[in-house]
Amino acid sequence: MSGFKNKFDTAIWKVVSSISNGRVMGYGEVARAAGYPRHARMVSKAMSRSPKQLPWYRVVRSDCTLAFTVGSDAYKKQRSLLEEEGVEFTNGKVVPVYPNDDKDLDELLWGAD
Repeated sequence: MSGFKNKFDTAIWKVVSSISNGRVMGYGEVARAAGYPRHARMVSKAMSRSPKQLPWYRVVRSDCTLAFTVGSDAYKKQRSLLEEEGVEFTNGKVVPVYPNDDKDLDELLWGAD
């Protein structure tokens, strides 16, 4: 494996592994978080090269749709895995959950007790 591919893959695996249960990220968001903006199209291939199982189903398109053809086995599997984690869908799109919307205002302003 080339030096770039090795560094890129490792960075992508780290980001995808860190996506919390019940959350999703777009391919572009994963690439940016890994330090490789404008490399969104390479994320899926990097995930496929991982020697360990990744939560691949938590990565979606930038428009919050799943990357598979609606009704395909892969689509059904991804949707089912996300729904098991409490992810909601509206009109075929994942309803985004933002990181801080489960914290109350005092905690956001003053920190945890």
